[in-house]
Formats: sequence, structure tokens, C-alpha cells
Amino acid sequence: MAVDAQPNDTGEAVGVETHCYIDAERGADDQSADGSDIRPFRTLAYAYIQNIDTPIKRYLVGAPNDIPESPAQPVWKEPTKTAVKKAQGILNKHKEKLEKQRAIEEEQQKQRLETLQQAKSIIVKEDSSLPIAVKITIGNKNVELGSGEKKGTRVKVCGRIHRLRVQKHATFITLVDGYGQLQCVLAAGNLTKSYDALLFAQGTSLAMYGETRTVPEGHNAPDGRELWVDYYKVIGHAPSDRDALTNRVSASQNQWDAIMLDNRHLVLRGNTASSVMKVRASVELAFVQAFDKMSFTKVSPPALVQGQVEGGATLFKVPYYHEHAYLTQSSQLYLETVLPSLGNVFCIEKSFRAEKSLTRRHLAEFTHLEAELDFIEFPDLLDHLEEIICTVVDTILADKEISGFIYALNPSFQKPSRPFLRMRYSDAIDWLNAQDPPILNEHDKLHVFGDDVAEAAERKIADTLNRPILLTHFPADLKAFYMKKDPDDSRLTESVDLLLPGVGEIVGASMRIESYEELLEAYARNDLPPEDYYWYTDQRKYGTSPHGGYGLGLERFIAWLAGQHTVRTCCLYPRFMGRCKP
Repeated sequence: MAVDAQPNDTGEAVGVETHCYIDAERGADDQSADGSDIRPFRTLAYAYIQNIDTPIKRYLVGAPNDIPESPAQPVWKEPTKTAVKKAQGILNKHKEKLEKQRAIEEEQQKQRLETLQQAKSIIVKEDSSLPIAVKITIGNKNVELGSGEKKGTRVKVCGRIHRLRVQKHATFITLVDGYGQLQCVLAAGNLTKSYDALLFAQGTSLAMYGETRTVPEGHNAPDGRELWVDYYKVIGHAPSDRDALTNRVSASQNQWDAIMLDNRHLVLRGNTASSVMKVRASVELAFVQAFDKMSFTKVSPPALVQGQVEGGATLFKVPYYHEHAYLTQSSQLYLETVLPSLGNVFCIEKSFRAEKSLTRRHLAEFTHLEAELDFIEFPDLLDHLEEIICTVVDTILADKEISGFIYALNPSFQKPSRPFLRMRYSDAIDWLNAQDPPILNEHDKLHVFGDDVAEAAERKIADTLNRPILLTHFPADLKAFYMKKDPDDSRLTESVDLLLPGVGEIVGASMRIESYEELLEAYARNDLPPEDYYWYTDQRKYGTSPHGGYGLGLERFIAWLAGQHTVRTCCLYPRFMGRCKP
């Protein structure tokens, strides 16, 4: 709608000339339209309904333009009297429907308020003759369950309502506390008729008291147990009206939609998001345990740096007193500096990339698992990558709870088989060109030596061959300044990307330049001031060694494990171009 209004001294709009546009060809009667000439509605009746409470002066209907030079531009005309009469009739029926619905809602609200008022007289008290309740978490399964005449342990459990099902004979509540789920049964009576009970809603936090029992045969509940409630306290109510949790977020919406990301703090309460976060925690722990068994030392490099690692275009510049500084792109250079004293090292830290990318694989802030290995050759690096990935996956799948989350999220997940396929960059180029039809480069031409293997092409290789691939020996022009050249072909580097089916690249690795003179030449080729990297260059000056390392994007690894469409759902609060809230 086009609006031209100026406020008077009282703040009221005067001289309003509001237009609403309708176009049967280009318009839409849904949320994608707003009634402007750019996004018109499809029908006049829908436009009337959308502006039921808005003073519209003119409705303009699009007619085909006969001018050849601009056939897509409609001619805006006043609607016909017949069209207006028809639309007005539909609007009147809509108003009648709204009035009836409003009357029904008012009566329901009146009855609800009366019921709530009556419920205030119902008092729920704890029976002092019952055994003292043992406080447990939902995850505590070491309590005796009752069955038949046998009594179970009386417990106190705190949690939030995850699901609520009200029936004539009982109310069933699924309680969650971050450690599991517990079905709670409130038999019909005062427990279900009290004021607090009538206000139960998803998210309400409660302290539940009762006997733990085995679920009757023929019925199902989490862990085959349930709590027969004899008393409860409301710790914190959640709204059950228009602001109810289920009206703010929905399990049927994509978690990466803008509205869901705005409400990420509520989405994280859902089964899917919480399961992914638990998988993530397990992944980090599994990596730490694997590195510990391999005698790697964990270090914590700085996040504020003054030199680039992966290219200046992807640096976030930040004020730092009277100097320039950047948020780190990678901790690799710092890891290399402690190889002489600590041996093989690793870190799990945040990295930041300012590239203006909105793909499902990129974040502006991501968790970077990086490692450096001393006194190795290139084949050793490849063997290590295969070993660390398989060890971590085996560790995670050995945990029944976490593997349960993984297979619930990603039913078709298959752990990688060894050995990983090893493919050179040149062979990948030939493979892409040999497909029918060929997989073209970013310029819609056949791949040639020197082309970057784009994200889509990487995924195509991994998905088609359906196995992990160690893609090696990339051209030096495509890689970072610090990567070691292939001794047999100076055009290439001793580099490798690990590709996994469904997600593409998750690891970038290489041997590092170990020659002092070669590193100085690399600075010059990349226009990097050597004085800014004196501390890095000194590693080659004071007893150099053959070494290599890698960086793994934790969110990409989790997306592969948990079958997530995007890395945005694999971290608590994703940060990418245009998104820095909540």
C-alpha cells in the first residue's frame, strides 16, 4: 500500500492518500503480498479483508499493459462497480463470521474465568502421613519402581512441562529437566481441578511429588516408568494464552527460519535442538578424550590477533587501545609456536570469518578444532585424520544415550568405513569432467587445473562415491601462504581436505613450510610484512622441523552426525551475515 500522510499538532494523520493494489496476474492472497504496487494482492475481496480496520481511500486494480516496451507493467485502474459489490459482499460475510467467533470466544473466556474463580477455593496439600520424598533428577534411574501391590520410592522431581494431555480420568504431564523425560500422572480430583492445575501450560516449572511406578503393560512412557503424583508446587507459571510457547515457536517450522532464530532461546527447549546440543557436547568430549589418549596437549591461543592467516578479506577488525587488532580466523600459527616445548597440541576455540557468505555451511563465528603435529610426513597427517575421525565416531556411538539421539535425528547415519578414499586434486578434476553430464565449474565451464573445487562439486564427489574422501595436493595458488609445496611438483601443496557425504568439506589440513627462506618468499608473494610475523618465522630460525596440522569445523562435523540441513542449528546462537541476535 502506498501511504502519503503528514501528522498534525495532535499527532493525527491528515491528507492521507492510501492506495491498495490488486493484480490477478502477479498478486497473491497470502503473507507474501502487502498490497503495494510491487507486491499486490490477487483479489479485491482479500484486500478488503486485510484492510478491515484501515481507512483506505483508493483500491487500484491492475490491467494488462498494451505497450510493447513494458509488457510487464500493469495499468492501475479503479475497480468496477460489480467487483466492488462482490468484494463488499464477501467482506460483510467475513465480518459476520468474525462477530460470531468473537461472541464464542467471549463466552468461553467468561466460563473460563468463572471456573478459575471457583478453582481458587480448592487447596492442594501434601499428605504428612506419606514417606518423606527423596529429591532426584529425572535422569536418576536408581530408584525402586512400584508395580501392583509393591510400593515404589516416593520422590520429589523438579522440571518443566514439555507435554500436557488432559483426559477425563487423569492429566498426563511429560516433565523435563535437561536430564531426561518423566511421565507424571495426576488422577482426576483436586490435583487436576485446582487453580494452578487449570493454568498448566508448556514451559511451566513444577516440583512434583509422588510414587515412581512401572508403566502398566500395554502402555508406553519414557524409560518405562511414571510418577503417580500426590502433591505438587508451581515454581513458575508459563502463559497459556496468545503468548503461549506453542504460539511463539513450532516443531513444524524450520529451525533456521528467521522467526525461529529470533526465538532461539525457546527453540532450544525442543527435543530436536536439545538433542543436537547434547550430541555437540559429546562430540567435544570425545575429541578431548581421543587427543588425550594420543598424548596431545590442549592449549588456549588468543582470540585477538594482529596478523591474518586465511586472507585479509575475512578479518573482523576491532579497536584495541591505540593499535589495530582482529578477531582470529585460526589459532594455527600460535599452535605451531609451542610444538618445540609441548609436542603435539590441539585447541577447541572460536574463530571468526567476515566473508559475506549466506550458505548453509558458513558461520561468522564458529567453533574451530585445530591440531598441530611435529616431526611428521604428509602420509602421517593423512593417517592421523582418519584415525581421529573414526575414534571419535566410535566413542560417541558407544554411548547409548548419545547414539540414540543421533539415530533419532539422522536415521540413515552410517559410521565411516576405513580406509578413507584418497584422491588427488587432479583426479577430482578429471572425475568432475567425466560425469554425464559433466559437473561444471563456477563459470559453467569444464573444470581445468587451477580451478577451485566449489562447495557443490565437493558434495557431489562425496555423495556420489558415498564415503569419506581425503582430497589431496591442491595447487599452491589456491591455498594459504604457509602450506608446504609438494617436493615432486612445486605447483602443488602437501594439502588435504576431508570430504564427508552429505556435508562436503569438514577438515582443511596441510604440511607447513619448514624452510626459513621459503617462508620469507611466501610472505613476499602474499604481500605480508615479515616483521608482523617475526614470532612465527622464528620457529624456522631456531631449530625447524617437519610438521603439519589441520582445522575442523565443529558445527559441520555435528551437522554430518546429526543430519542437520545447516550448521546454524548446530550451535547455541548462530552468528552469520545479518544475524547477531539474540
